[in-house]
Amino acid sequence: MKSAKPYIQEHKDRFLNELIDLLKIPSISADSNFKKDVIQTAEVVKDRLIKAGCDKVEICETPGYPIVYGEKIIDPNLPTVLVYGHYDVQPPDPIDLWDSPPFEPVIKKTELHPEGAIFARGSCDDKGQMYMHVKAMEYMTSTNQLPCNVKFMIEGEEEIGSESLGWFVERNQEKLSNDIILISDTGMISPEVPSITTGLRGLSYVEVEVTGPNRDLHSGLYGGAVANPINILTKMISSLHDENNHITIPGFYDKVDELSLEERAKMGEAPFSLEDYKKALDINAVFGEKGYTTNERNSIRPTLDVNGIWGGYIGEGAKTVIASKAYAKISMRLVPNQDWEEITELFKNHFESIAPKAVTVKVTPHHGGQAYVTPIDCLGYKAAENAYESTFGKTPIPQRSGGSIPIVALFEKELKSKTILMGFGLDSDAIHSPNEHFGIWNYLKGIETIPQFFHYFTEMSK
Repeated sequence: MKSAKPYIQEHKDRFLNELIDLLKIPSISADSNFKKDVIQTAEVVKDRLIKAGCDKVEICETPGYPIVYGEKIIDPNLPTVLVYGHYDVQPPDPIDLWDSPPFEPVIKKTELHPEGAIFARGSCDDKGQMYMHVKAMEYMTSTNQLPCNVKFMIEGEEEIGSESLGWFVERNQEKLSNDIILISDTGMISPEVPSITTGLRGLSYVEVEVTGPNRDLHSGLYGGAVANPINILTKMISSLHDENNHITIPGFYDKVDELSLEERAKMGEAPFSLEDYKKALDINAVFGEKGYTTNERNSIRPTLDVNGIWGGYIGEGAKTVIASKAYAKISMRLVPNQDWEEITELFKNHFESIAPKAVTVKVTPHHGGQAYVTPIDCLGYKAAENAYESTFGKTPIPQRSGGSIPIVALFEKELKSKTILMGFGLDSDAIHSPNEHFGIWNYLKGIETIPQFFHYFTEMSK
């Protein structure tokens, strides 16, 4: 396949402006106030897929937000690549920590992005990376170089757990039939050290509610005599880790997939500077489970983190109350063999068991998903490896990610397909955080590399 570089350079400004227009729409799936914006984004994605060369594009209704489906079938006897992405984004809070408005994209140069980066919510996760595939499709169709069939499935609920995706996949297996699934919703080590994500952690996400008295109480009249739900909740959460930062839930580690020392040593070959890591986060020391390195802690080990905690009075000034209720949202990242529903049940049973009689506890599961590992000897991985070699001039490093894309395990179960994770973001791109951004170089490099994957996968499938 010819290099896409000349085409990309010719259309670079248009590619950037189209992405910027997409990023201006606040498609926040978690907040119902933005429902119209989410639906508008689906319409825009549909229009862009049509213009990119898909022969059939439709907006498929689900119990939640719609899924945009597109396809171009050039020969039923050729392989079919199914591209998955999502058009919804995380809430931008806290707004005051953004250097520029989250839905008013700006391009700024940074130390890691000397050619500039687009700062906006969704720029890297996942509108920018999803849109690379749309532009790669445009390149292949406009230059008559599409080597195989392609299908697109772009959803609008990934950031809230892909609640409707399973429903859609189960009912559309023939429509979604494919030979390989391609996703760009992860990252790589650096522009100089390309990598392919071969593993994702699973996820269990719960909300807990601790209730004490039937109303907020005066802390002077009742303090010391009635259980304070906020005090109780913080003690309960604190007890979930021991002095070695080991999770204390009984049975939590029973099915954890332990990597061999040889595998851990191979992981350690990836370039990593602990000092640069601490400097980038402005921290004095790293923190985590004893006996594991930083890169092991955030990829091959399970975790438990409080994502939010609240209760009582948090307004300006003072209000001396004992709150009736206290709340927390807690996520657990899981590794292969840990079933997210089983872990959720273990958490629920344990958390309820450690509550003192003076309070009642309610645990509400939200969503979750299984961990996933892509074998590096499968055809799809080898095609991706060749694609990176052709555009980066280097062999990519296989790397496990600490993030979760719960639907990947679902795809393998329902569609019987392997998934290849070709991410072009960087760890420093601040996804889910204020000042999220995506490098222009990374965006264009993705558009250049994706067509090469199509080429090599088609050739290797013969």
